[in-house]
Amino acid sequence: MSSDAQARPTLETVAQIASVSRQTVSNVLNAPHLVRPETLDRVRAVIDELGYRPHRAARTLRTRRSHLIAARMHAPVDGISGAVLDVFIHALTTRAQERDYRVLLFAANEDQQEIAEYDELLSDHDLDAFVLTATHLGDARIAWLAEHGAAFVTFGRPWGADGGENAATHCWVDVDGAAGTYDATRHLIRNGHRRIAFLGWPEGSGVGDDRRSGWLRACREAGLDVSGLTRNVLDDLPAGRAAGAELMDGAQPPTAIVCVSDSLALGVWTEITARGLTPGRDLAVIGFDDSPTAAVIGLSSVAQPMDEVARACLDQLERVLAAKDAGIPPPGPAPILLPPSLVVRASS
Repeated sequence: MSSDAQARPTLETVAQIASVSRQTVSNVLNAPHLVRPETLDRVRAVIDELGYRPHRAARTLRTRRSHLIAARMHAPVDGISGAVLDVFIHALTTRAQERDYRVLLFAANEDQQEIAEYDELLSDHDLDAFVLTATHLGDARIAWLAEHGAAFVTFGRPWGADGGENAATHCWVDVDGAAGTYDATRHLIRNGHRRIAFLGWPEGSGVGDDRRSGWLRACREAGLDVSGLTRNVLDDLPAGRAAGAELMDGAQPPTAIVCVSDSLALGVWTEITARGLTPGRDLAVIGFDDSPTAAVIGLSSVAQPMDEVARACLDQLERVLAAKDAGIPPPGPAPILLPPSLVVRASS
């Protein structure tokens, strides 16, 4: 046996140095939700210090887990739309690796194709779970996975007729979009704006309607007239530019526009600059998602805490998988709604 093999740290080594039992170390690796936070931190610190990695094949036989999680990669639309999901996938992959999971990525153009991929993946791979993104009203993917007994968690609420939260039948994590647009609108009000428009998606989009509600609440609290100050369009730059032009050419144009996405906000930005005007000075505009493009050009935007979302999704999955390992029904919904943050730049 080589000296390297002899020096390789073991589970027993970790347990001895951390002053815990072997079972506690095993729980830290496979079911961290069962371990007290202070103990979890101490054992993880020892694992990092020693560079301990459990033997994957042996652990798979022991736990009957592959430690594989599947997630869909969405195709970019205009270089901006969907960028936030790329950030999420990167964060999920990074945080999963820290827990010794691996993320298996696949592509699909729409929900039915994604469901077909689920069926194939479950047949061809020994997957532990799925992470769904971009949830929406009447989402057939959630029903399919539940019916087939697959472990999963969603980044996004299960949007129902009541707005989603009371319709939940599974574990989910989401970002409070209404809080984000509320803060954005309050920021504009504090800066003296009284005609604040909202550029959103067509009605019926759970995410879009939620974000619109935050803008509307802030305007109503301030006693602002919002008549004629909303436009609902598809999520791309040309649509945002056209809607921005329509608002700017109105009889009583807005002095600021809150947008449901950075794609629409950048469309408005394009129209402002094409007229020889300056965003922030002549017309304020705020987007949502804080895309890399927004940071480059100085667009104020609402940022989603993707690293926290990824951690929370994995925490939820470990609850689901622990129940599955124990042979008990999956845990009831434990919604996690995380606050976003407004990043103020020159445009507002």
